[in-house]
Amino acid sequence: MVDYYEVLGMQRHASPEDIKKAYRKQALKWHLDKNPENKEEAERKFKQVAEAYEVLLDAKKRDIYDKYGKEGLNGGGGGGGSHFDSPFEFGFTFQNPDDVFREFFGGRDPFSFDLFEDPFDDFFGNRRVWLHIPESR
Repeated sequence: MVDYYEVLGMQRHASPEDIKKAYRKQALKWHLDKNPENKEEAERKFKQVAEAYEVLLDAKKRDIYDKYGKEGLNGGGGGGGSHFDSPFEFGFTFQNPDDVFREFFGGRDPFSFDLFEDPFDDFFGNRRVWLHIPESR
């Protein structure tokens, strides 16, 4: 069974910021463009990283995962019985890992290098504003 905390290389008490940092690191590491020689493993790992990020960043899904594991997210409730035992009344459907990646990186490809990129845009496409404060005389 896959441990989402292990997939992202983090502790159970990690903050949302820690989760985002861990996702960024692992998603870049396992992206197919970075692993052309080992596509099968990269695709499997990239999918796991996206799933882990989706679950652990959402407080409700994370709580269910911590209590019942991945089965709890699929509506399994962790122990069978009636549907009243289940923390969810429906199963969770994971997003396409490429969509998670694009959303995280603001639609930009972190592997491309655009020579004509605006130097005042940050990595996520937000406009940076530089303020010049004149020295007092």
